[in-house]
Amino acid sequence: MRELSAAAARRTAVAAQGFGRARSGAVSGRRAVAGVVRSTKLLQIDSVSAAVRAHYAPVFSRVGPYDRQALDDAAWTDTARSPRLLVEYWAHEAAFLPVADWPLMRWRMDQYEHGRWGGAARVAARSPGLVEDVLDAIRDQGPVTARDLEVLLDRRRPGPKGPWWDHSDVKVVCEQLFAGGVLSVPRRERFTRLYDLAERVLPADVVSRRVGEVDAVRQLVEKSAEAMGVATAADLRDHYRLSAAQTTRAVADLVDAGVLVPVTVTGWRDQAFLHRDTRVPLSVESAALLCPFDPLIFGRPRTERLFGFHYRIEIYTPEPKRTYGYYVFPFLLHDELVARVDIRVDRAAGVLTVPGAFTEPSVDARGRRGEVAAALAASVTEMARWLDVADVVVGDRGDLAADLGREVRAVSR
Repeated sequence: MRELSAAAARRTAVAAQGFGRARSGAVSGRRAVAGVVRSTKLLQIDSVSAAVRAHYAPVFSRVGPYDRQALDDAAWTDTARSPRLLVEYWAHEAAFLPVADWPLMRWRMDQYEHGRWGGAARVAARSPGLVEDVLDAIRDQGPVTARDLEVLLDRRRPGPKGPWWDHSDVKVVCEQLFAGGVLSVPRRERFTRLYDLAERVLPADVVSRRVGEVDAVRQLVEKSAEAMGVATAADLRDHYRLSAAQTTRAVADLVDAGVLVPVTVTGWRDQAFLHRDTRVPLSVESAALLCPFDPLIFGRPRTERLFGFHYRIEIYTPEPKRTYGYYVFPFLLHDELVARVDIRVDRAAGVLTVPGAFTEPSVDARGRRGEVAAALAASVTEMARWLDVADVVVGDRGDLAADLGREVRAVSR
């Protein structure tokens, strides 16, 4: 059986995710977005906008400054000249995935016919006609928010709304129908979903295509293998949130077909697999800030195994108890995670702030502090330009803050 060193596994994983390719400076257009999604297979969606919303960041990390409107167009524009490329669904959490992959989630839609949570059953019990009322209103009105539906159906709730999970009955039904594949999301406004019939959002051949669960899961596992480069069975199932039972059968089938090649990785306890088309590069040249939901690192156990990098998002940790900060971007240099920076963007003031900057232990051990600080300064200032803010201000938290501040000032001269 083939054996990979830990370093080779890192390079393989990083390259599979689209890093190490030539960055062509300012990039615009749907082609850049489509190219990234071919590598990552999906883009996770998250509501936090401390710096930039999560689905925009992975494209920037891989191709450099690009027009974010290109991603909006890929997901929310559908014309004869520019057909929709991406669609929202529950893949690795809420995510954009290629329109062509939507039928591979049909088995999940069947599972979610009555909603992802028990709330839908409770709503059905107390409002048995609400599903049809919502569907009738959407048929008549076209794309609409849950809040607008509440007005149309005279189902408004008095008083202040609670946190994001405090859904009205109408919102619960909309989410049930979205999870069940009856509704889809043609666009968002101020990050709020608009709902419409799936048949009006997606091409007829996509909506009508049925893929059995076994075949669909096998295809999803192969896509996971392509996206990850080298992965354990647990890694492969996490990319699309599959079950162990589903993944076990799919992996066995793909190994028998020669699509997955079993390998061992030095230091890994579990069996690993390479896709037969995966390349193992001798080096990877990259310098990239990774948002917390980047597909390279959203699997935290895999991130620790690959990079020796323990990472937990601290958004919900009280500020005095945070180790690194509110919204921390790991920094990828070549094939290693060498630092992490807390980043906030104040668009009104035109400032990108870095309250804290921290190196990983290997940086000092190998005398790389200067290299890391310079590369990170270039990436942070590039992000500021991409987000249309004029200044970068580095705070004083973290062992890398002083060095980073000096390098940022040098870059800005």
